[in-house]
Amino acid sequence: MNSASSSAPRRGFVRDNALSLAFGAMLILTLIGQSIFGEVGYNQAARTAGLQEISWLRYVTSSSFAVDIAENWQSEYLLFTLFILLTIWLVQRGSSESKKPGEEGTDSDEKQLVDEHAQPDSPLWARVGGWRTAVYSHSLLIVMTTIFVLSWSAQAVAGRVANNEERMRDLLDPLSLPAYLASPDFWGRTLQNWQSELLAVGSMTVFAIYLRERGSPESKPVGAPHEETTSDD
Repeated sequence: MNSASSSAPRRGFVRDNALSLAFGAMLILTLIGQSIFGEVGYNQAARTAGLQEISWLRYVTSSSFAVDIAENWQSEYLLFTLFILLTIWLVQRGSSESKKPGEEGTDSDEKQLVDEHAQPDSPLWARVGGWRTAVYSHSLLIVMTTIFVLSWSAQAVAGRVANNEERMRDLLDPLSLPAYLASPDFWGRTLQNWQSELLAVGSMTVFAIYLRERGSPESKPVGAPHEETTSDD
């Protein structure tokens, strides 16, 4: 009865996964809110143009809604793809978002716990070596890049359909996919989202040098010196 296992606090699924569940719930709520207000805005524009209004279900399956979702998702995944990649080789002294200066690079096998340095409970593909360990060593970047490419492609396809619907209402010829990819509409949507994401992460990296949030893993300890980077001893 006095063993460590019996005295350890019991943890449930919700508590152990509270962060991902909270973000998942907020994602669903924001998607619902976006769909509701998006339909209202779409129908307001339709009334102004003397066009037929559409139902909520038709709106959430429309190209207009799809392109709005896809352009946001692709910019988010681009942001994390770049951040994962750049933080391997680039550092910011004093930032909790950076490795310690001098630790740039992919680290040794010993530090990464792969091949003969793997632990008994390490993931299988970290222990087996060869191409599987090589793939698993970059699996996060591979998945993030894949999602970015897929969501950007979805933005291109849905954006072209939505843009051509507007062009047809204005009695203009529809654009082919290559023509839309070179259009101001596509790049305006894309760059608008990219710059906001880059601003957010860049400012967070710098703010984390001088500002603190007690108890957050994204912040250094409140009393830590400004020049101390996360991995400093």
